[in-house]
Amino acid sequence: METKLLTQEEITQLKNTREKRFQLVESFGILELRIQEINLQKEILKEELKKLTQEETNLGKTLQQKYGDGSINLEKGEFITN
Repeated sequence: METKLLTQEEITQLKNTREKRFQLVESFGILELRIQEINLQKEILKEELKKLTQEETNLGKTLQQKYGDGSINLEKGEFITN
């Protein structure tokens, strides 16, 4: 088997290409970590939204039981009967 030496330029190109690949792999890893963090934050916000929606529903039922059907003018603090 014959061995041939690479030129310094070829070695440099190969090393640069390998380094770029390592950097890309690292960047993909960091990006995936960020994606997972964002997905976790999204799930937390979804849970908060569920709780808020339930609070709104409960408040609506309570006010409807107390005042009946109608609408509310929040700025004036008034309930307007239908």
